[in-house]
Amino acid sequence: MDENFKTVQEVIHYRFGQVKLLELALTHSSWANEQSRPDMSNERLEFLGDAVLELCVSAEAYVRFPESDEGLLTKQRSRLVKTGTLASVARDVGLNRHLLLGRGEEAQGGRERDSLLADALEALFGAVFLDGGFDAARTLILGLLAPLWPDSPKLPAGKDCKSRLQELTQERNRARPVYNLVSSNGPEHHKIFEVEVLLPDGQTFHATGPSLKKAEQAAAGRAVDALTAGAGLSPS
Repeated sequence: MDENFKTVQEVIHYRFGQVKLLELALTHSSWANEQSRPDMSNERLEFLGDAVLELCVSAEAYVRFPESDEGLLTKQRSRLVKTGTLASVARDVGLNRHLLLGRGEEAQGGRERDSLLADALEALFGAVFLDGGFDAARTLILGLLAPLWPDSPKLPAGKDCKSRLQELTQERNRARPVYNLVSSNGPEHHKIFEVEVLLPDGQTFHATGPSLKKAEQAAAGRAVDALTAGAGLSPS
């Protein structure tokens, strides 16, 4: 058995009866096209896995939060199945290291692209569903997402600025913003940090704060305000 496939199965604690399904889930369309094997793309599995994921998360939210109305359940589900969340889970299980990518996609950084990783994770869910049935897929999905559920269904007032900025740049440029520490001044107990955030389109925004994290959030906030004002969008 290919070591890539063996490693993935060990990490997700699921052993495939049909390993070809796992191979298909890990095969991006760029690789399939280069090999003249369009039938090997994981896109159909991603379509299936997306539906299985939504059903599993919807049912779990319904059970976890019996007092929540439809709107709150929908928001909670959206937080768990959004691209950034799924991409983070995909990295946690190492899918980025085991994907089959075409040379062009590899050269363009596709192995770390959130949308590609989220699609691969959904394809994996689809593969487990076909291989082991709904219960197997549900066990995998809920196991991977377990640490991400809040104790309460109530959502924070708004997304943090760095998360919102990443969503915006992914939607517009399919890339992430980059944060750089410009300077830190003052005594250790009262330092002021200056941070620059560089957007994929070349725009830069600066901000300061009493910690690196707060300075990054402030810089991201300025970038979000500029982007959403220009497009007539809500910052949240």
